[in-house]
Amino acid sequence: MPNLPKPLRALPLLAACCLVVLTAGCGREPETALERVKAAGEISFAMSGGYPPFNFYNESNELVGFDVDVATEVARRLGVKLKPVTTEWSGIIEGLRAGAYDGILGSMAITEERQKVVDFSQPYYYSGAQLLVREDAPYAVPAELAGRAVGLVTGTTFEGDAKALGAGEVRLYKDDTQTLLELDNGVVDAVITDRVVGIGAMNSGKFAVRLLGGPLRSEDIGVAFRKDDGALRDAVNAILAAMREDGTLTACSMRWLGVDVSVR
Repeated sequence: MPNLPKPLRALPLLAACCLVVLTAGCGREPETALERVKAAGEISFAMSGGYPPFNFYNESNELVGFDVDVATEVARRLGVKLKPVTTEWSGIIEGLRAGAYDGILGSMAITEERQKVVDFSQPYYYSGAQLLVREDAPYAVPAELAGRAVGLVTGTTFEGDAKALGAGEVRLYKDDTQTLLELDNGVVDAVITDRVVGIGAMNSGKFAVRLLGGPLRSEDIGVAFRKDDGALRDAVNAILAAMREDGTLTACSMRWLGVDVSVR
């Protein structure tokens, strides 16, 4: 090496060290969602907050329900705290894709259309689409609702059911608290929602409604994740499988619904 001044002699060594650091940094895998969740010590799951008995605000303004209990237990088994996020259902998938929360654990049905943009866990419960009418309504079968006004929540799979029934008007609402109030008040002739939600509304004493016919179709309900968050999805899948095996999902279901929806 030429006889350089001392400050300049250190430059080649410094450059070599920087190159090693940069090379090591370039070779590191990007931080996964699971790693981010573990580092933050919390996981955020989104839900509507207006879907009793799955997720809703009680009289003390606390977010409670079957989904909330499942989400809390998933977080506990991950070794983190639950950070629930309530948001309008119509934009809940876009919020997930934009990174506003880590997943959607809010009674989202697994559909081919949704699977194009998000990934799902295994189902954590099974249910179906159900028609509700007022107790004093004259309808005996679903076909009699052709041409009538039907209410449902924006962004749900139930819109297709309303069209299949030949509804004359489909009115869209923020959540099922609103759809049930509109049905009870006679604004709409029927509501389509989850069967368990319908049974809960009927038994709550708050709404003079009844089920009309059996389920229109069945649905598998899962937790939604961003497409590139496979490690987090796999970790939650393993936890859900364990919760089903040890009876935790059954216990949560019986507490809130009175029936076991964790099995078909």
